[in-house]
Amino acid sequence: MTFVVPFDGSELAEAALVRAVEYASVLDEEVVAVSVVPERKRYAREKGWIGEDESYDVDAVVGRLRDQVQALAPDATFEYERIREFPPESKLAGHIERLALEHDPSVVFLGSDNVGRVVTPLTSVGVHIAADESYDVFVVRQPEPPKVDAIEPHPEFYGREDSA
Repeated sequence: MTFVVPFDGSELAEAALVRAVEYASVLDEEVVAVSVVPERKRYAREKGWIGEDESYDVDAVVGRLRDQVQALAPDATFEYERIREFPPESKLAGHIERLALEHDPSVVFLGSDNVGRVVTPLTSVGVHIAADESYDVFVVRQPEPPKVDAIEPHPEFYGREDSA
């Protein structure tokens, strides 16, 4: 089985990837980061992948996402899918989930600050991914070291200025 991490380059996605790596090292699991990259500028701007007046180079964004994954999880696999449209969150989640299911995940590690709350925004991709019952979901809400004694904290991630 495999730990899968939907990865968009955000701080919480990084935290989820790091947590997956921490657990994988103890449980001897593989880690796969999956990204769906719409070819629309609006989405890229909303994700912070490009600035307001910046042109959108999809290949460059994919390269940056791959580099982020490799920096935090050198042994992880990175897979992505380019899509032409800027779909609603539920369709985007469907693309992510399909990529995840290709790896028969035992656990999907989600970086989200709103999955599982009583009031959940309908625009959350995580809500749709967490709804699938074919795998367990580990929600990472904060970029902080694990609180499980048997899990060794990632050596570089938690000391960075842009985390926690």
